[in-house]
Amino acid sequence: MLKIRLQRTGRKHEPAFRLVLTDSKNSTKSGKSLEVLGSHDFRKENTTIQADRVKYWMSKGAKPTDTVHNLLLSQKIIEGKKINVLPKKTPPKKEEPAPVAETPVAEAATPEPAPESEPAPEV
Repeated sequence: MLKIRLQRTGRKHEPAFRLVLTDSKNSTKSGKSLEVLGSHDFRKENTTIQADRVKYWMSKGAKPTDTVHNLLLSQKIIEGKKINVLPKKTPPKKEEPAPVAETPVAEAATPEPAPESEPAPEV
């Protein structure tokens, strides 16, 4: 399956990215790409994308990654809704003390005393 993804280039602490078409089985760092479709620098907001080639490959079945999808939306190359790419946060779990048995449960566990008959008259 073909993917349109970002490939990191640039120096340490100075990331720049290429927009490449590659097979989804290839690693992002392998460098094996079928075609370079553009470049993007998040720090400078400097973007160059070959829109006609991106549309061509998407018509052939290539799927963009979520970040690339949002980038193409912001450049108005495709239409749709943005995809949330941030990880879902789980709320911190509070440690709760073990629940204490309630009184109705305790009463049901103890047998009820048998009803007593009237006491015998004392002589």
